[in-house]
Order: sequence, then structure tokens, then C-alpha cells
Amino acid sequence: MKPVLKFTLVCAALTVASIGQSQIFVFTANLDGASEAPPNFSPGTGTTTVTMNTTLTTMRVQVQFQNLVGTTTASHIHAPTATPFTGTAGVATELPSFTGFPLGVTSGTYDHTFDMTLVGNWNATFLANNGGTPGAAFTAFLGYMNQGRTYLNIHSTEYTGGEIRGFLEPVPEPASIIALGLGAAALLRRRKKSA
Repeated sequence: MKPVLKFTLVCAALTVASIGQSQIFVFTANLDGASEAPPNFSPGTGTTTVTMNTTLTTMRVQVQFQNLVGTTTASHIHAPTATPFTGTAGVATELPSFTGFPLGVTSGTYDHTFDMTLVGNWNATFLANNGGTPGAAFTAFLGYMNQGRTYLNIHSTEYTGGEIRGFLEPVPEPASIIALGLGAAALLRRRKKSA
């Protein structure tokens, strides 16, 4: 079997397999002081992955961070900024910090899944401004995430307004990746024919 045909068949199989998983949305961000507002010179860095499941109405937050100047005091997601990938916004998720987030440290990891049907997992102001119910807030929040209008940050004793942050960006779903792969395969076929 030719490699291009084999690749196309694998992509088609993955497309069929991904249809049943279309209710999962994944967002990632790199966290640093330069991305804060205002920017700072913290040597701290980190990464986060936020997974939204619209079938279960859950949000899984995974964070790893290191080299903060101050010790952690809070972490949460802010939304929505007026302009994608810039500015500031109020806290959308629970206050004062994510449940179980490691506080009083300069490095750490975090992995927690939130039931977003619970009122307590939302900032009351965000909830009121976005439909008044957890379901409406979840839908609005996911929309803001897809627009690049949400960011996760970590606050510390040294930078009380936030030491490191990153805007959440959607990770392409399998169908988009497959479409890109099919486009690349078609381009390779055309190049071979013209050679």
C-alpha cells in the first residue's frame, strides 16, 4: 500500500473515532511574568491545560509551575477580556483560589476536575453576569475560551495582582488536525506528479 493512501486511511479512521468525542475541548497556555498585566520580570514559568467536557459539564485544570519569586497565594481563570489575548478581566472561577491549589510554594503541580454545574465553582459576579445559572455560565465561559478572552494566572506574595499568567488557546480537535494532514498529503501528491 502506498504511504499516502495508508496515511489517508488512518486519517479517515481517526475522523470516525473522533466524532463520538466532539464534546471535549482542550485549551493550553504557557505562563510567565511578561504575559501579566502589567508585565513583570519574574523568572517564574509554567504551563496549563484546561479540558472542558460539555457532556459532563466539567472542567479539568492541570498546572505545573516553577521558580516563582513569591510564594503562591491564589490561582484561577479570569474572563472575559474586552480584546482577545490582551487586557484584564474579573475572576470567572471560584474564589479565592482553585480548590486544592498548592499555596505557600514557589513551584508545584496541580490537577483537579471541577463539576461546573455547582454554583460554588463559579465567581458569583461572573455567574450573575453570564445568565445567572451554572449552565449558562458554562456556555458563555466556553465561548470566551474559544475567543482567546480567558487567562489563567498564579498570584504570589511578591506579585499580589499575579506573578505569571497565560491566555488559554484552543488545541485543534482531531478533525482539524486530520484536515491539515489530508491537505499536506494532497500537496505531496501534486509535487510528486509535477516532478
